[in-house]
Amino acid sequence: MSNSFPNRRIAIFGSTGSIGCQALEVIAANPDKFTAEVLTAFSNEELLIKQALQFNPNIVVIGDDRKYPIVKEALSHTDVKVFAGEKALEDVAGMDCYDMMLAAIVGFAGLRPTLCALEAGKAIALANKETLVVAGDIVMQKAIEKRVPVIPVDSEHSAIFQCLVGETRNKIEKVILTASGGPFLGKKPNYLVNVKRDHALQHPNWQMGAKITIDSATLMNKGLEMIEAKWLFDLAPDQVQVLVHPQSIIHSLVQFEDGSIKAQMGLPDMKLPIQYALAFPHRIPNQFPRYNFRTPSQLTFEEPDTKTFRNLVLATEALFKGGNQPCVLNAANEIAVFAFLRNRVGFLDMTDLIERTLQHVPFIEKPTLEEYFESDGEARNFAASLLKL
Repeated sequence: MSNSFPNRRIAIFGSTGSIGCQALEVIAANPDKFTAEVLTAFSNEELLIKQALQFNPNIVVIGDDRKYPIVKEALSHTDVKVFAGEKALEDVAGMDCYDMMLAAIVGFAGLRPTLCALEAGKAIALANKETLVVAGDIVMQKAIEKRVPVIPVDSEHSAIFQCLVGETRNKIEKVILTASGGPFLGKKPNYLVNVKRDHALQHPNWQMGAKITIDSATLMNKGLEMIEAKWLFDLAPDQVQVLVHPQSIIHSLVQFEDGSIKAQMGLPDMKLPIQYALAFPHRIPNQFPRYNFRTPSQLTFEEPDTKTFRNLVLATEALFKGGNQPCVLNAANEIAVFAFLRNRVGFLDMTDLIERTLQHVPFIEKPTLEEYFESDGEARNFAASLLKL
């Protein structure tokens, strides 16, 4: 262990979110292996200040520059350098003061800093699936060009990644992403019409941020993960499948050409894939609870109900069509979730909003990075206009 682990310097982009906070717990538990060198937040200055005082990073960035004076003042008696604004996120991502970026900013906003980190030759622990959904071809091409690893933090992609260790020369027949089914598993549209945000935010198995929790309830999360898997593991669209597994013990499966299937299992705890990504290629011991096969419980599997949860159908179509469609899908979904969390749109209406946006924004087969940004903007504006936000 010693040769690769004197210390790994981690930059947490999105340190005040659910993943960022859990990553800091992993770092705190392994002070001999990791330091938090960079912490960034969009607008939660109180938690960012608290984290900075505890972990004493080299740099903190507050995305909302109106909060800059508060953060600057609170940390004035420390050596922590304080920056603000979106541009600062990109500048810091390109700096040489860290070894690995944990990309945990939610949504499209995570794309630019991640690209800057790749450009600077930094390893990426990727918790932001939207980055690959929006511009997976460009992101993975950059990683290959710079010869840096992109290690997934999503539990499903971490599972696939772990199943592929030692299988580099063996062809994958397909991957199967498991879905918990979310809080509304088995429910029909007549029930879902009246669902409100607080109900949708109660996930049965995972503790997550608001955006991903709503995406899990609509099954959009699984759709985004299918697109992410295609890019991460260089798969054809028909090699990516989804299976509902309500217990969330098997995190995903890989089937090889000989028909053999590998699965990665464990209790649903995001700290596990976070720790795995930060320490890769090593596994490090921890005190997390273990899954006990002796406690009688059944592991069950069923097909997703795509008639009710049509987001999964829209995402699958975008996956097969490619081009800028996944980017448009993601942008419209971000607007829909934003509106739903503010009680401005109904649960089932989110899908209609996304579908209409996909029909509206012109298709581009091989977009440049600029065209991805333009498609994203156009999709957001159109979706927002449908809501009259």
